Amino acid sequence: MADPMPVLADLRAESRELDWLVGELEPTGWALATPAPGWTVAHQIAHLAWTDRSALLAVTDADAFQKLAEKALAAPETFVDEGAADGARLAPDALLARWREGRAALDRALRAAPVGARFPWYGPPMSAASMATGRLMETWAHGQDVADALGVVRTPTNRLKHVVRIGVRARDFAFGAHGLPAPAEEFRVEVVGPSGEVWAYGSEDAAQRVTGPALDFCLLVTQRAHRADLAVCAVGADADRWLDIAQAFAGPPGAGRGPRGGRGERS
Repeated sequence: MADPMPVLADLRAESRELDWLVGELEPTGWALATPAPGWTVAHQIAHLAWTDRSALLAVTDADAFQKLAEKALAAPETFVDEGAADGARLAPDALLARWREGRAALDRALRAAPVGARFPWYGPPMSAASMATGRLMETWAHGQDVADALGVVRTPTNRLKHVVRIGVRARDFAFGAHGLPAPAEEFRVEVVGPSGEVWAYGSEDAAQRVTGPALDFCLLVTQRAHRADLAVCAVGADADRWLDIAQAFAGPPGAGRGPRGGRGERS
């Protein structure tokens, strides 16, 4: 059973790094457009605050979360945008306070969760460790949008390993989201982390293989960059197809980013 404490510590660190980017922004900075069409820096932070609140409900009030999930299912194409837009209308200091308070409350709730507990989510139920991993992935991905808007190049860290792991585990979900059967064969995924360590998943003798830098793989599975602009390689028809549709996030498939900095979906 996975211990949630290491990933919760990494989630705190990932959130602090993004907080450093936005904490001292002037109002004009919050209004900057990000690579997601129609979304400003404020929308990105509002979305994180909204999903933190959703996760907190899932951990502390399953009935309230179920009502929220039913609303999402009733309007899957607009629900995320509406949540972000509501928060983005707040003054920047109020939005920043909401995000900080919400992520701190979720951190406390996940740390206090009973061992072995599982919580409802928009996909399969999640453990505390899985919930924290999902929040880290979203924080990193939306943080990339913010960094792109601000013209900041972030230094990759070994926290990317959590994003890689959720991206690998979401393989079958990505195929299903596109109405495709999941491949019967196991894939071998080998990516190189920022420190030069190889992070490997799947059988060593698998015929279907994916290799590349961990950062590029994370940009791919969070749909923050187009495959054509990344050094992620596939061997095997199924692995190649996966790189076209991979997504580490729940919900319907997004269009992703266009090649060479083109603009795409929010996710």
